[in-house]
Amino acid sequence: MQQEKDKEKIAAVQRMQDYINNHAESEDFDFGEVYETAAYSRRHADRIFKELTGKTPQEYVTAVRLSKGAAKLAATTDSVLEIALDSSFQSHEGFSRAFKHLFRASPREYRRGERAIPLFIQYPVSHYHVLLSYKEEMKMDKNVSLCMVTPKDRPKRKLLYLPSKKAEEYLSYCEEMGCEWEGLLNSISERFDTAALIELPDFLVKPGFSKIAAGIEVLMDCQCSLPEGYETAELEPCTMLYFQSEPYEDEQDFCQAIESTYGAIEKYESQRYGYDFAYDLAPSFNFGAEAATGAKIAVPAKKL
Repeated sequence: MQQEKDKEKIAAVQRMQDYINNHAESEDFDFGEVYETAAYSRRHADRIFKELTGKTPQEYVTAVRLSKGAAKLAATTDSVLEIALDSSFQSHEGFSRAFKHLFRASPREYRRGERAIPLFIQYPVSHYHVLLSYKEEMKMDKNVSLCMVTPKDRPKRKLLYLPSKKAEEYLSYCEEMGCEWEGLLNSISERFDTAALIELPDFLVKPGFSKIAAGIEVLMDCQCSLPEGYETAELEPCTMLYFQSEPYEDEQDFCQAIESTYGAIEKYESQRYGYDFAYDLAPSFNFGAEAATGAKIAVPAKKL
């Protein structure tokens, strides 16, 4: 009985998240419809939403709008006022004040590339519980489906990363270090790819820390300021082999897609194609999975 109630609660919050994701920037956005899609009273919907996401629906919507505004600051030359109005704020001042309160940096500081900011990532609540169940059930199905491999040459570059002390995989990493790292690292425009969970090479693992971290590769001249706890290292040139699985239909199948991709890496005969895996040169990157694109993992290699 309790398990069924928990499933109903997760499904209700997921519906609220989906509605916010699809309509947060609409001129006719209505919180009343957020509560209608939950199929609970406003009071109860507020309570379970805060319980599962850590924010009220109002705080959540503001974080979504500010993060989308931050993306426009980085990608366009639109004025702060234009971006404020597009983000459903009534004034430049209101947007700037809310921006600094959430991100601890002004819009101008972020636009100039002086500070990385913790962009808000809309983690679906249903994914966390699928991942938790997957871990508890110890499902390690590594049947390999079609997997595409793409080599990308990397020059000498920097690694920006947040190491953990005891994490072994994504769930334990987020339980130890939180989830702010993804939005923060993705706010840095000089990155080669999106933020990922990484497994460090031995030369970057300090005593008392695990091999698991979160990080990005950036250009050598990147000077972005990062919070305490983040580390910087230089990486020598190498090739990153990108393994990408097939798309999948059910959003809940992301764990299986990632495991399938790891299975493909284990079976990949790299030397047959002129490469040798080089885990001593750089981290491997787990970018996660999305239904429309599949899972994506990158591992370091060197040409034979």
